[in-house]
Amino acid sequence: MNDDLRKLFPVTERYIYLNHSAVAPISLPVYQRIQQQARDQLEHGIVNYDQCSTMVKRTREAAASLINARRDQIAFAQNTSAGLALIANGIDWRAGDNIVTAECEFPANIVPWLRIKREFGVDLRMAQERDGRLETEEILSLIDARTRLVTLSFVQYASGYRADLATIGRYCRERDLLFVVDAIQGLGALRLDVEASYIDALSADAHKFLLGTEGCAIFYLSARAMERVKPTLVGWFSLEYPDNHGKFDQPYAKSARRFEPGSLNTLGVAGLGASLALFQEIGMEKIEKYLIDLGDYLCERLSERGYQVISARRESEKSAVICCRHEKHSAESLAQSLGERQIVTAARAGRLRISPHFYNTRDEIDRLIACLPA
Repeated sequence: MNDDLRKLFPVTERYIYLNHSAVAPISLPVYQRIQQQARDQLEHGIVNYDQCSTMVKRTREAAASLINARRDQIAFAQNTSAGLALIANGIDWRAGDNIVTAECEFPANIVPWLRIKREFGVDLRMAQERDGRLETEEILSLIDARTRLVTLSFVQYASGYRADLATIGRYCRERDLLFVVDAIQGLGALRLDVEASYIDALSADAHKFLLGTEGCAIFYLSARAMERVKPTLVGWFSLEYPDNHGKFDQPYAKSARRFEPGSLNTLGVAGLGASLALFQEIGMEKIEKYLIDLGDYLCERLSERGYQVISARRESEKSAVICCRHEKHSAESLAQSLGERQIVTAARAGRLRISPHFYNTRDEIDRLIACLPA
């Protein structure tokens, strides 16, 4: 990546920021777009509402383009957790049904399903992580005639393992199951095609690899999911004609907007729109290749330094999330020591997690390695 792109991220003036799996810094275009939106509201209130509506429409279009969906299949949720909960709460569950997931999922993709287990007598089946990987065959083996839904992360938060979405999604589609994906640890770093991967629902907040702000998530539903998932958190904006304020009894919107009960976080949507424009300008294929190559370099350097790389390094399983450990040093002490040197990483599940983005460089990786104790 060129220096002009790097200059868009003022965080680089103070830190080596390698923690995009937690909360990412925003870029100048995102900051400026949010400022512009806020200033318009400061100076004009609701006068330019039509312009704001156009901005929301264009951001939907950009989000749809990012994942090869249609604009009417995109809603904006409060966060990843809210999107997953909308799916969990909207299905007509029956005792004896089961859900397939993995034991290494982030709690956002476990807690909503645990409620379904307790409330409806639904079984929650979990594939086990082994050596930083999930076996696709094990996931598929947990599916039976009572399975209603499979829900997995695109990329696992504590290992960086990238799931074989296409194989799992195809298997689900052939058996008429819903396939739900928590995409927050991959979207913005890796290419994702919901049609090619047979994904029925997807949720991903903007504040990680999408380089937006917290509190604004991309929420996608396939046509199949729209038919099967009932909106359970509804309001005036969920209706087909929300501006017809006097007609309460009207159908829900035909589009995914039925899952938006009221006013949106327009500052968050504006920031997301600016970030998506940056991704479109660079190109997701270029971003993914750069991050996979940078991850390969990081893994080589970690191994040379005596660190065990946990993250899967098979070609189809690589991501922008690299996790490692050392027999002498805890992940927490390593993250703290690096932080004291303005190198931002994280400790997760006893592993040091390093998650660069496209503006990070090999020089920064070398400085990280130099600061790691042997």
